Amino acid sequence: MIHRIRRHRPGGRHALAAAAAVLALAGGGAIVKAAADQEPPPPAPQASSGLRAEPSAEDGGAPEPSGPALAASPPVRITIPAIDVAAPTTGLALKADRSLEVPHGATKVGWYTGAPTPGELGPAVLAGHVTWDGDPAVFFHLGDLHPGDTVKVDRRDGVTAVFRVTGVKQTAKNAFPTKDVYGYIGHAGLRLITCGGTYVQQQRRHLDNVIVFAELASSY
Repeated sequence: MIHRIRRHRPGGRHALAAAAAVLALAGGGAIVKAAADQEPPPPAPQASSGLRAEPSAEDGGAPEPSGPALAASPPVRITIPAIDVAAPTTGLALKADRSLEVPHGATKVGWYTGAPTPGELGPAVLAGHVTWDGDPAVFFHLGDLHPGDTVKVDRRDGVTAVFRVTGVKQTAKNAFPTKDVYGYIGHAGLRLITCGGTYVQQQRRHLDNVIVFAELASSY
């Protein structure tokens, strides 16, 4: 069920979708920033981030896409054995202010529909709450993952995409690494996002985001 992409130039509808999610609109509009807690989304980063959906000549051209990749198919369920997560997924779109919607409820994980589907070439982006009404939510232990841990995503086409964690980052919301999360990559990747760090009661928000980076390892 898995194949290697060797001559596909990054671009097309998914590069454009990613660009719509992360590139500033002409005239100084804002770009997307993920928020994954039961709190208002943080301000979006500005166009000065220099984010591009795919490499340009400045980057030395587009590298050859590498590694396994799958055809497009939306996710329906995510399983993370190391932190006992088994949850349904739901689609997330952009709000009027171009911030990303957040899942409703403690137990669902949202997939950003403007990004590639999990297993497809590029970065698939999923977000979930860390707490809900003061109780632990689906991604409460997301920051406990380590490189080498497995993330499985069941897709609508019946294929399960198996990802291997490559890194975990905690970063301030006002320094969200937009390019690292949404920018062009030459392989099938996955980003899992939730809130973390200090919780400020007066603001009812966490100060940081926790981001897990993973790469497609196999499928069945």
